Amino acid sequence: MEAFLTTLLLTAIVQTGDRTQLLCAALGQRFARPGPLTIGVVLASGAMAAIGALGGVVVGTWISLDALRLFYALALLFAGLGMLAPRRPVDTLPGWRTGPLLTGLLGLFILQFGDKGQFIIAATAARSHDWVWPLIGGWAGTVLGLAPAIIWQERLASWPVRPVRIGAGLLLTSLGIALALGASGLV
Repeated sequence: MEAFLTTLLLTAIVQTGDRTQLLCAALGQRFARPGPLTIGVVLASGAMAAIGALGGVVVGTWISLDALRLFYALALLFAGLGMLAPRRPVDTLPGWRTGPLLTGLLGLFILQFGDKGQFIIAATAARSHDWVWPLIGGWAGTVLGLAPAIIWQERLASWPVRPVRIGAGLLLTSLGIALALGASGLV
């Protein structure tokens, strides 16, 4: 259950103001029907969570306990640094004529592949040696983090996203550093 709650919370947080959330907001504005777009986002997020969780379990069988701790610490560190780094502009896929479901599915799949959330899911699955709970928690957390962008679209711009990104980024970076030092035996 810890793996579920950890991935749920962390993946929801790292979506805040992220390019994936901005893409969802842009696609929500572009397509008048949020239902098909939401289905595409849910499917893409589920696929990314499954790839991360299953990959994490495989990696978890190959490496030692200290390396697993370091892998998890690096996932948090990179997620934190990613939240602190300036965002590149997001391509809103204006030339895609695939409709809301396919545009949401393919656009989010491409954007999420190898992203912070997937790395957190993989590291949690590796550490827990369980793929089910990290998959479900990561999937739910990602959808929970992206749903407000689909629902509230342009109003998202008025939310205090930057302070949340900075605070969460500093917290995750600090936690990642502390866990990395502990895994390496320096602390």
